[in-house]
Amino acid sequence: MVITDENKPTNFRVGGLEMGTRKSSRQEIRQNRRALSVINQNLVGAQAYPCVVNKRTLSENYDICEKKQADPVHRPITRKFAAQIANTQQASFQETKKANPSASEGFQACIFIDEEHKSTKEDQPVPMFLEQTEAMPSGTEEMEEIEMEDIVEEPVMDIDSCDAKNPLAVVDYIEDLYAYYRKMESFSCVSTNYMAQQFDINERMRSILIDWLIEVHDKFELTKETLFLTVNIIDRFLSKQTVVRKKLQLVGLVAMLLACKYEEVSVPIVGDLILISDKAYTRKEVLDMESLMLNTLQFNMSVPTPYVFMQRFLKAAQSDNKLEQLSFFLIELSLVEYEMLKFPPSLLAAAAVYTAQCTLYAYKQWSKTCEWHASYSENQLLECSRLMVGYHQNAATGKLTGVHRKYCTSKFGYTAKSEPAHFLLDTQL
Repeated sequence: MVITDENKPTNFRVGGLEMGTRKSSRQEIRQNRRALSVINQNLVGAQAYPCVVNKRTLSENYDICEKKQADPVHRPITRKFAAQIANTQQASFQETKKANPSASEGFQACIFIDEEHKSTKEDQPVPMFLEQTEAMPSGTEEMEEIEMEDIVEEPVMDIDSCDAKNPLAVVDYIEDLYAYYRKMESFSCVSTNYMAQQFDINERMRSILIDWLIEVHDKFELTKETLFLTVNIIDRFLSKQTVVRKKLQLVGLVAMLLACKYEEVSVPIVGDLILISDKAYTRKEVLDMESLMLNTLQFNMSVPTPYVFMQRFLKAAQSDNKLEQLSFFLIELSLVEYEMLKFPPSLLAAAAVYTAQCTLYAYKQWSKTCEWHASYSENQLLECSRLMVGYHQNAATGKLTGVHRKYCTSKFGYTAKSEPAHFLLDTQL
């Protein structure tokens, strides 16, 4: 059998390369062309954001003349044609970079879409950073709404609802009454340096007098209102009238007599007051001083004292007997101190209740209800409260111990033995 040359592969040399005419060679060429086509479709890269560019636009802008001369049949992409496209795009990129320097970053992150995959404007993908920018405010608002829902404000309690059927509580007028007290309390206050006009007495003598009167008040078992009004009468009188040292105790006794006539049902007689002073004054001296003090004060006995505010603020704090006793212990310590005259009666009462709560519960406590009725925030009370804590610490060891002895008895529940709220003395609070 003779084998002809027709079935043998014919090899020929083109440009120094030996080429075959077998079918396998043609398939390899097609595969190579297909691979180049794939390379051409993914020419720039695989970054999917932040912007999208249509490859048809580039070919129209940068290869218009060449497109007109091209055959209507789809041109296969060879190595030479792919290199030509790359060179054209690089030259165009350099020109765009010179015209707009910021375009260099955006060009590197582009995708080239082939003409076969062209789509309408509605189908074009939107850059991801634009979607995030529009979505962030709504997400932030949603988080803020969630946080706002989690925060629950403490409600202000109606402290008078339980006394709606009590005629003595005058629930219908109570707010007006305390608004009037707030308005008038400035008239009951005295100057913080009135002792400067006194030539024979000083602040220390005043403190000794009031500490002694607190013991007298307890011995006669008088009401709390009487004690606070007594101290107020003394300060208002001394701020308007000079007094010698030997008459200072007489001023204190007559002030208590006037307060008893205004507040008490059963008033101590003048003879009892003379005996309690160890007969240092006569009956005539007592009555003469009473007339002088009433005329100096123009018979104005009705003034708001810290006591009326204490009653309201203790009710707002839902106090028990222990909190009430401790509050009065702290404010009576403050009555002795001359420097506490710089605080109005309402602030003294609020600070006493606040300090008592901190002392009992060992942490800072001032509810929204207390703040609402007292009209003082916690920060406004800290200065006065720190002074009260200092008086509490020195109550047992100081020279004036009348208040401490009074509240160390079973009658007052041994309140003076409670541990002071030392943490309030921290100035960083």
